[in-house]
Amino acid sequence: MREPAVKRVLASVHGHTRRHARRLWLQYGILWTGAVLTGLVAVFYARLIDFGFDLFRRMQGEYRLLPLVLTPAAGALCVWLTRKYFPGAEGSGIPQVIASLGEQGERTSRLAAALLTLRIVVGKIGLSFLAILSGFTIGREGPTVQVGAALMYNMRRFYPRPSAILEKRLILAGAAAGLAAAFNTPLAGIVFAIEELSRSFEQRASGVVITTIIFAGVVALGLTGNYTYFGTITAGSDSAREVIVSVILCGLLMGAAGGSFCWLLLNTPKWIPAPLLNLRSQRPVAFGALCGLLVAVIGVTAGGATFGSGYVEAKGLLTGQQELSGMYPLAKLASMVGSYLPGIPGGIFAPSLSIGAGFGNLLHMLFGDISLQVLIALAMVGYLAAVTQSPITSFVIVMEMINGHALVISLMATALLASRVSRFFAPPLYEALSERYAHGGHKPQPAQADPVPESGPVEHAAASASTMASTTAAPAEVPGQSAADVKVEIDRGPEPEPLQQVQPAPEQPDVAEPSAVQQQAADAQQAAPLADEAAAPTPKAKSRPARKRAVAVFEDPAVTTERAPPQAVEPEPAALPEAAVVPELQAPVEPQPAPSEQAEPQAEPAVSAAQEAAEAPKKSKRSYRQTDLFDGM
Repeated sequence: MREPAVKRVLASVHGHTRRHARRLWLQYGILWTGAVLTGLVAVFYARLIDFGFDLFRRMQGEYRLLPLVLTPAAGALCVWLTRKYFPGAEGSGIPQVIASLGEQGERTSRLAAALLTLRIVVGKIGLSFLAILSGFTIGREGPTVQVGAALMYNMRRFYPRPSAILEKRLILAGAAAGLAAAFNTPLAGIVFAIEELSRSFEQRASGVVITTIIFAGVVALGLTGNYTYFGTITAGSDSAREVIVSVILCGLLMGAAGGSFCWLLLNTPKWIPAPLLNLRSQRPVAFGALCGLLVAVIGVTAGGATFGSGYVEAKGLLTGQQELSGMYPLAKLASMVGSYLPGIPGGIFAPSLSIGAGFGNLLHMLFGDISLQVLIALAMVGYLAAVTQSPITSFVIVMEMINGHALVISLMATALLASRVSRFFAPPLYEALSERYAHGGHKPQPAQADPVPESGPVEHAAASASTMASTTAAPAEVPGQSAADVKVEIDRGPEPEPLQQVQPAPEQPDVAEPSAVQQQAADAQQAAPLADEAAAPTPKAKSRPARKRAVAVFEDPAVTTERAPPQAVEPEPAALPEAAVVPELQAPVEPQPAPSEQAEPQAEPAVSAAQEAAEAPKKSKRSYRQTDLFDGM
């Protein structure tokens, strides 16, 4: 007797433990696993990019002119592979994430399913490695954002019924964790998620974002150690007047330089010659090779300083271990444009910081009284804020990169001024590019049997009328009418459900033509005796408006005796063929069942839809509620 009881107790305990473990896995385990995976991939990707650029440096040191052959060939190959096998992996990757987060609907729709796949992750990592191996001016930070968002988005597969809110929270958390792991800047990842990726940041999503950043950051710190991206700088002993002058100079000049860069990328038809535009649209692989040749020529002329992301040059300027010419920022900017135009996968964060450092070095040549490190830091944050037009993210990133908490006020002021100046040149770069993805991702769908919109085209109204005519008892020739009649139906705004008004109420024809019916009834009383009222044309007069009312569903339901006299309606039976006159010659009772027969199949979907809506909550009660995930974080 004890053994079955013990087995039952153990079975109940085991079942309770399994349910509790499953709940913990759904609420925490999936999120933490995705965050750890994002951190591992971010560290692996960073080391792969560093290895590729070091290999390129060694090859360039041995063969100085090798980039003139290697870079164009790699550019053509990257463009061909991207367009052939990895569409959606081009460029930075941040516009793709913004477009996916901005998608509306019950579920995160086709854009996220197309732009955040595991195939895109493989293509993004592999193609950007090939690009940095050939010397293109790209960074790894933007691709890491898309990779992190894609990894977390695909973790939705482990949830029973992932909702749209859950999917967007996973995308947001993965993107923020990717940026934080790429720069080792956890605060910048949080601010980036709030300011740049999701303008309507939800309070409940904060727990998901912070948790993901923590786990990804712990993994990155465990593998790479605690470090600052550009090292630590010391604020000079500059006076308040010199600092104010530096903020104004860097804010204005970097705002104009960053805004010009955004304008070049967003307005290519206005400055690229027509033959090159045709080459870009018709032969993109050849255009990629040409851009690779441009990048190679600029890099060889500059002594190799413009190749790569520019991390080495920016850190050398900050630490005072490297000197660059005053033309370096302009050459780097041209190389960056040439690397971005063909659509090669790669980011613009690190190259933008390098260009800003070059402009800071140039300003120090003109204003030697101000500290070099201060000018470089202010120019870096100014140029990055001008390109992204996200001032808070920019100054937080630079502050964490250089450990410059003593310059926080100056960095904030410079970022704000530069972002405002940049708006005079171009809109925000990432948002403008994301709108192109959104518009390109939603192609117009073929016409369906939906209700006609208020300002819909005439062809759609005619198609819907012909479709409804095929299901009724009236002949197919009845809906044939001119375009003007259909136009009247659209302009007058017919009632949403004209069939339902005709079906249950046979008295509507009397309301539609009260004057005609009364006049005919009076004539019948004067001309015929009471015994002949059954044979009088009164029933025919009642059936005639019923037939007109049924036809009015397809023509103009607003036609009444006030606008159209009976003389204008009488010639219609003569113009119709014999098949159309048959219903009029039959008994007046027979045309009426046709609308009632149509009402039966129309009522069934409504009942089934109501039943499904009533059964939906019952099904959700038996499963774990996805809307409650992460609410307690």
